[in-house]
Amino acid sequence: MSQTTQKGMVAHWSFDEGNGKSVEDVVSGIHDPIDYVFNEAKYQKPSDPQWRDGILGKALLFDGYSTFVTRSAQSIQTPTSAITIEAWVAPRCFGGIDDDQLSAIVNQHNRDLKQGFILGMYKHGSWSFQFGVNGEWIEIWSIDNPLPEKEWSHIAATYDSEEATVHLYLNGQEVSKKTLSYSVPLTPSKEDLIIGKNNYGKPVGEKFTLNMFNGLIDEVSIYKRAVTQEEINDHISAVLCFYGGLIPAIKDEVLQFDRALYDQDRHRPQYHVTAPGHWMNEPHAPIYFNGQYHLFYQHNPQGPYWGYLHWGHWVSEDMVHWRDLPIALTPEKEAVDPDGDWSGSACYDENGVPALFFTAGNKDWIPDQMTGLARSTYIEDGDNNLTNWVKHPEPITLQPKGEGLLKDDFRDPFVWKEEDTWYQIVGTGIEGRGGTATVFTSRDLLNWEYRGFLYEANHEKYPYIGPIWELPVLLPLGKGKHIFIISPVGEGADVEVYYWIGEWNKETCRFMPDFEEPKLIDVGDFHFTGPSGMIDPRTGRVIIFTIAQGERTTQAEYDAGWAHNGGLPVSLSLRDDGELEVEPIEELETLREDRILSLRDKRIEEVNQALADIKGDMLEIKLTFERGTANKYGIYVRQSPDRSEETLVYYNNQDTTFQVDRSKTTLDPGEITQGVQGKEVKIDNEDITLRVFLDRSMIEAYLNKRKSLTTRAYPLQEDAIGLSLYGDESVNVKSIDIWTMKGIHS
Repeated sequence: MSQTTQKGMVAHWSFDEGNGKSVEDVVSGIHDPIDYVFNEAKYQKPSDPQWRDGILGKALLFDGYSTFVTRSAQSIQTPTSAITIEAWVAPRCFGGIDDDQLSAIVNQHNRDLKQGFILGMYKHGSWSFQFGVNGEWIEIWSIDNPLPEKEWSHIAATYDSEEATVHLYLNGQEVSKKTLSYSVPLTPSKEDLIIGKNNYGKPVGEKFTLNMFNGLIDEVSIYKRAVTQEEINDHISAVLCFYGGLIPAIKDEVLQFDRALYDQDRHRPQYHVTAPGHWMNEPHAPIYFNGQYHLFYQHNPQGPYWGYLHWGHWVSEDMVHWRDLPIALTPEKEAVDPDGDWSGSACYDENGVPALFFTAGNKDWIPDQMTGLARSTYIEDGDNNLTNWVKHPEPITLQPKGEGLLKDDFRDPFVWKEEDTWYQIVGTGIEGRGGTATVFTSRDLLNWEYRGFLYEANHEKYPYIGPIWELPVLLPLGKGKHIFIISPVGEGADVEVYYWIGEWNKETCRFMPDFEEPKLIDVGDFHFTGPSGMIDPRTGRVIIFTIAQGERTTQAEYDAGWAHNGGLPVSLSLRDDGELEVEPIEELETLREDRILSLRDKRIEEVNQALADIKGDMLEIKLTFERGTANKYGIYVRQSPDRSEETLVYYNNQDTTFQVDRSKTTLDPGEITQGVQGKEVKIDNEDITLRVFLDRSMIEAYLNKRKSLTTRAYPLQEDAIGLSLYGDESVNVKSIDIWTMKGIHS
């Protein structure tokens, strides 16, 4: 079929090219351009659209946000008296679910004018053929026979104006039929014909468009007649004869994100945890099981923008080197989460097997957020990677009524077990009183008793802690103390990671802090957010994970194809003076490759002479200044040879602040990183020790194990990879060690 023109065929794209930036319509011989973000890449070398093995020969992989094929309206005549559209499709996901339009497979339409046609899919795989006739817009749907994800399906839609009938066929079987009350031709549209993108997709932000196809498309045909069901089955049989008459399974790697493609980006971190591609929010639900750490993350496989959230999944043996696993949780029509899976946590169930607690989105409920439970199938299948999860059919906790809680703000369950009781705290907010966390207890994970508010802070006195608390975490620090961590959001909130240290009473389910005003773990600005945590059962350490926000324009994220990454895993402990100690986990030392500098007791000028030959954007730097009377002590990173671009991380000895100066971070007009960030960090009379992790655009610095400072830098110049120290020439550098670092994903 792919090489033969059938009776009445107007156009046929076989997608057998397998390379290049255009695809041929074999009927007309016209080569239609393929739009794709990396055709003209900004942050890496240009590359062709992604081609994969198809149902026949090759197929085009549509990335869900930038890939589409365009045929100009002047180059194709839309059939009117009768039409058939057929194609083989394998969706990778179903696109934006917050919109009421179709994600187009093939379309040439203007719905407002009731012109043209669209064949596309909707949320959860339902699909539809729609077209304009005589000033009306006709729709025919296949809802009970949806398209499956990650499987080949043959779809066909026909309209015969003479018989006034519309048909939908899935794999040769009629799944929907509609008879019109009149016989009238399809009204053509003057729009371009587009494969993979809706003519009128809903805009998201300043750059992105919803209603685009994500997955494989192959063997697209358009006819100026209504092809019969028998003919459609003949077309299918002609393809499946190569597979013994059965639709072939798609190998996992065919639809997986090509991590290597995105890792070519000169700004993309290599030893911070990243999604294989597209959008990620906070890492969450860390848990250790049978020799492996599991970590999940908010993920939009549709594109590098927020929306349609799934749970991505990594696994590691050391919390440093991570492997990608299949998506753990996907929104499902008949489940508790038809409208999205937001953050949550993991704990051990009654069998000692991990269970996931997640924020389930369901717009048919009020409020539309609730706690869902998913159980691992490990006991049944023995899969130590925990790739299969079964959701409980009903929500297990709902927002309590009668407490004056903010509508639709009930999310991010954090669950743990003490003795024979499981505890669950969920972030929310009280109308007019600020954020809080509700507490529930259970003896069986399914039946939960509401126990009130964990803690209420003085929102009037500290308005920056916001009207809503997200991602609450409560963990024991030792010495009878717990740490309670939140991320405030909402009007007036300072979206950072705040904490209190105090006492947890498991009988009353209340937390009593030792101090009233919350404190920061990180003193950057909106780069260290989205906390999750656990007690490492191997070492007893308190470990937290965070998202490292990208701080980029939507245009930059569109051009990059990915957005955000995780911060380094951080160990928290209680110092003898009652303050919090913050340091990256010791396992990160396994990433050290070569020690390229090691000096002791040198003046800044001497060190800078040695640094003149040190270049890199994947480094660990450990630096101790002898405390003196100098004003500032610090280090420039991502420094260009002419110093037109550079970022300064420093400690101000006069006002005891830990800061980063990004006034010269980038010359790229498309980037927005700028300004000075930081806050006061008192270190008494200690020497100044900076530990700086430089990972392409990521800069993560730690001061005397007291605070971290996370920030971003996106230099324009590729040679902005130099280093130099900043400070009075009289300052003594007690030690400086620099290592090159290895990547972490496999």
